Amino acid sequence: SLKPAPAPVTATQPAPAYDTIIPERPPLDPRYTFDRFVVDASNKVAFNAAKVLAEPGPVRFSPLFLHSNTGQGKTHLMHAIGHAFLAANPHAVVLCMSAERFMYDFVAAMRARDTHAFKRRLRGADLLLIDDLQFIAGKDATQEEFFHTINEIMTAGKRLVISADRCPQALEGVESRIISRMAVGLVADIKAPDLLLRRTILDRKLVDLPDLRVPTDVLDLIASRIHANIRELEGALNRVIAYAQLTGETIDLEFAIATLGEVLRGAQKRVTIDEIQKLVTAHFELKPLDMISARRARAVARPRQIAMYLAKRLTTRSLPEIGRKFGGRDHSTVIHAVRKITELRDQDRDIDAAVRVLMRELEG
Repeated sequence: SLKPAPAPVTATQPAPAYDTIIPERPPLDPRYTFDRFVVDASNKVAFNAAKVLAEPGPVRFSPLFLHSNTGQGKTHLMHAIGHAFLAANPHAVVLCMSAERFMYDFVAAMRARDTHAFKRRLRGADLLLIDDLQFIAGKDATQEEFFHTINEIMTAGKRLVISADRCPQALEGVESRIISRMAVGLVADIKAPDLLLRRTILDRKLVDLPDLRVPTDVLDLIASRIHANIRELEGALNRVIAYAQLTGETIDLEFAIATLGEVLRGAQKRVTIDEIQKLVTAHFELKPLDMISARRARAVARPRQIAMYLAKRLTTRSLPEIGRKFGGRDHSTVIHAVRKITELRDQDRDIDAAVRVLMRELEG
């Protein structure tokens, strides 16, 4: 039965003490908890940092800045932090919103001439979760308020978690003082899931559906062909399951291919080594011959290694085939290039950003 709404607090009716009520819960997705997050090398640092930030006791770092491409687990980790923090601190004030919502609420408060209430609400949070920071780019008034909000949260020793689709330094249109504050805490990225992780995620999802049987070859098909992000991966599995339940048909490979026809075709953009070399030379302002030349100057060698890395990641060509396309180089040279760029992506934000841009353009 519906309960009557609580009476509004008035001047003659003092507000209850903090420890006598449980504040209204933030809109956290119940599915997004730490125990449902599949961990591997691509997201382990972000996962461990999120768990540490959610622990009760003194704040070890703040803010935590999470960044990755769309649909790779940022929002899941943010909600998991909220769930874990509230489980340990039931009376805490937790606010979770997108940067777009922050902007909308701030503009509404200005129009209503009531920015004081807006500021009091946000700065009173024990844990503030802001998703998709890139949406405030270029919004000067919003950024001004955002800066003062995060500054007060951090100065008060409270917890702050922010996510975006790129690292702080790559956020164009965001004030340098905000980026500087982000760098004070911990910045953790989540890389694209590899085949093994994608397959594990599908297995984990099926744990919640014990009465449903999805053959191994169907799961392998989805994991191998849907690689853009986890959201699309889970969506493809959900589609197969829903269609089977609606039609009463048995799930097998033929049914999955028929059901996911356009999804599989859309995910199957074939990237060639020639396309990779052309895009890399344009990006780094090199000559096409630099991809196959013997020049070892870093300005040429590093982009060439990036092109080899992308060829290994985005094509089905063998190592010897890739080597031949780069001036007849040995397969061991390709292995070295792949290892070197993998290592540099963790150490050099410029190289990581360049690789991300190139991969987005190639996978289109």
